[in-house]
Formats: sequence, structure tokens, C-alpha cells
Amino acid sequence: MKVNPELVSSLKELPSNKKVYFASDFHLGIPNETESLEREQKIVRWLEHVSKDASVIFLLGDLFDFWFEYKTTIPKGFIRFQGKLAELRDRGIPIVIFTGNHDLWMFDYFPKQFGIPIYRKPIELEIRGKKFLIGHGDGLGPGDTRYKITKSIFTNKLCQWLFRWIHPDVGISIAKSWSRNSRIANDQFDEVFKGEKEGLWQYCKSVNEKNPHDFYVFGHRHLSLALPVSDTSTYYNLGEWVNECPYLEFDGSEAVLKTFEG
Repeated sequence: MKVNPELVSSLKELPSNKKVYFASDFHLGIPNETESLEREQKIVRWLEHVSKDASVIFLLGDLFDFWFEYKTTIPKGFIRFQGKLAELRDRGIPIVIFTGNHDLWMFDYFPKQFGIPIYRKPIELEIRGKKFLIGHGDGLGPGDTRYKITKSIFTNKLCQWLFRWIHPDVGISIAKSWSRNSRIANDQFDEVFKGEKEGLWQYCKSVNEKNPHDFYVFGHRHLSLALPVSDTSTYYNLGEWVNECPYLEFDGSEAVLKTFEG
């Protein structure tokens, strides 16, 4: 997908008093309404916090634990989060969203209502002379064959069309039931650091051999990671906000993983 030329231009000439922020895997909606609302309010506070010097805010997928846009309907809730996005956009702050494996059924709601572009695959960007590869990270790297097959079904236009014909009360109920059984909803994590077998890390190394970048920024793994890809490049994973609140800050020269205490 082609990257907005205005965004490309603004990042190349990032002002010295501005920063670029990255966060991922909010998983709004789980494990219950009370805890999801508390997390949503914290995310809103984080967005306000970084808006003071943000040149661009990148949100790298799985913002919702489930999201599906019917033609005239979206899942109920998350209004504080959406309202803050609208406010920041009205203040002229660019925001970029990537779809994750839990919210890959985003279509045109965010672009039309908020002027926020949606990307489904990793994109390359140059930010003040530094080359970035940015994406959610699902389905990249070796292995994970079962998920890759599942994703091919979920992204199939016919399957999406058929699901849209299920009444929203039924379709969203089915999806929420599936979400409640996910590992992150039940504090059951397989996100243990796998060392050299980390698929996304290996993916970054493979890309770097042919097309070197300074920074690789992804989500999906639910681990906060900063790992060397080469002597001059680093792979960052942004972790998750159900149990932690990590984000990446880039000031034009250095990238630093931080935790929002809020």
C-alpha cells in the first residue's frame, strides 16, 4: 500500500522539538468491561501525554480484541478512545493505524470518520534520515503455519461478505466469545522469549540482509523487546497494554522503549 506522501515528507523533516510515538496491542474489550474501561482511560491519558510533542502517533494493531465494521454498524463501546483520536486529529496530529490479527476487519470507518489511514502490511518510512520498517507483525517470519492459514480465511473477501450477513448481535456475540477464550484474556501467555527462534527477530534479520533498515518496529508478540539485528539496526517489539503499558519514543536520533505509568 502506498504511504501518504505528506506523511513521508513530514517525517523526513522531523522538527527538533517533535517526537514520533509507537504503541500496540491495547486489546480493548477484554477481560471484562470494567478492566477494559480502566485501560481505555489510561490509553486516553497516554495519548494526551504524548500529544504535547508528537509529530506522528503510530498504533500498530490489536487496538481492539475484536473489531468488525458492518456497513452501518460498529461494535458498541470504546467511545473515549475514539473521541480522543478525533480530538487529536482535529488538533492536526497525524495518527496511523495498522490492523492486527484481532482487528483485521477494519475497513473505512477510521479513514472516513477520523482521517486516519489504515495499513495492513508493513511499510517503510524514513524519519530524519533513519530508515524504519513498521507493522503489526502477525504472519511474518518462519513457522506459525496454522495462523497464516486462518488469516487467509479471515481476509478472504467472500468470507467477510458472508460474515457481514450475520446479524450484528449474533456476529459480535460469537466474536466476543472467541475473545474471552484467548490467551491474553485469561492471563495465559505463551509469549516467552524464544531466543534465536523469535520469528519476528529472524524476519527482521532476513529483511536486513537484502534491504537494511535502522529500526524495525512491530507489535503482536506481547513482549517488550529491543534486540540487535546488525551492528547498526535494532528490532523493537512494543509489548501489550493488558498487563503492561509500553511504548516506543523516537526523538529523531534515538529510539527508547518506555512504560507509561499514567
